[in-house]
This record gives sequence, C-alpha cells and structure tokens, in this order.
Amino acid sequence: MIPLSPATRIYLAAGATDLRKSFEGLSDLVTHQFKEDPLSGHLYVFANRRKNRIKLLYFDGSGTWVCAKRLGEGCFAWPKTDEPGALRILGEELTLLLSGIDLEKTTTRPWWRKAA
Repeated sequence: MIPLSPATRIYLAAGATDLRKSFEGLSDLVTHQFKEDPLSGHLYVFANRRKNRIKLLYFDGSGTWVCAKRLGEGCFAWPKTDEPGALRILGEELTLLLSGIDLEKTTTRPWWRKAA
C-alpha cells in the first residue's frame, strides 16, 4: 500500500516512456528529465505510447517501489501537455485517472485548503 498524504506530490511523465525500464532507468528519468529526486518520497507515474500500461515509482524510506498496471482493453485518458518533463496532479486526480475517468473533461471546485 502506497500512502498518499497531502504532502506527497504526484508527477505524470509527459509523453510516452519506454516501460522496459525498471528501478534504475525510471530513477534516471526522474533525475534528468523531471529534475527531481527519486528518493524524495513523491510518486512518479509513467505511461507507454499506447497508454494501456503504466508504471509508478515511489520511495517509502526503506526501498523503492515499482508498480505496474496493464489494461486488458482500452487505454488511460492521459493528460496532454506541451511542456516536456512532468505534470503535477493531486491524489484525487490520480485515482480518477486509474479509474478510467478523463481529467480534461472534469473540473475541480475551488475551495480553501490548509497548507501541508
């Protein structure tokens, strides 16, 4: 179980990623492409070109997790961005994305949140 606290940042890789990469390959992408620390405790999400597979990279303090999901049919509604690197999303948005909901067709209501 990967805990998602309000302090955990979630980054989606823009574009397609070669998902043959594992711990070291994905950590190198986080370091060089995202300019982030893969051992920071934040969650990094990658998708293949067809958007039917994803991998998550997460460091829990004692080791690195790599989790994968492959869809039998269909594809994930991956957000489109022109910026290279990563797109930051909320934990709720990750849940929606993994559930098959298109984030571009949803809106969030603005409300006050206490800073983490």
